[in-house]
Amino acid sequence: MPKQDPAKLKKVSVSLPFGIGGAEWEADETERKAAWSLYVELVTRITVQSLEADQGLLREALNSLYSMFAITRQILRDAGPDVGISSQSVGGIAIAVLNKGLRPFLSKWHPLLQTWEAQKPPTASPKQHEKNWSLEPQMYEELLILGKELQQYTEALAEIVGVEE
Repeated sequence: MPKQDPAKLKKVSVSLPFGIGGAEWEADETERKAAWSLYVELVTRITVQSLEADQGLLREALNSLYSMFAITRQILRDAGPDVGISSQSVGGIAIAVLNKGLRPFLSKWHPLLQTWEAQKPPTASPKQHEKNWSLEPQMYEELLILGKELQQYTEALAEIVGVEE
């Protein structure tokens, strides 16, 4: 069977994370390009890659998540108004993911981790100091849940773009 022309409108139906629900519409080329840019950013970051408790730093994970705000804004600005801001558009979905998924997580954990980091003794490594934090297991657990939600978003972007995960 010949491959579908990616430049043509493609009706997509996606399930979305963070209680956003679902969406169904015909994604045009502008939306598909924006979805591709968002997809590439997500699948190459710690945002959807599992961070094991003995690997990496929680601070690195937060920084990676936080950077998705600037990246998403830039992608949407570059794509222009054709990506839309309704719930049935790439732009609307991206904004909802930032505001309903990433923002609550970061608003909770950024100040808590920052307060703990400020207490680090000069001789302790950042990793060891994180391991000594009483909230570290809880943050890893919530980070894992967030990663699963972001994986669902990534799958939705893949559907919009027409790539197989």
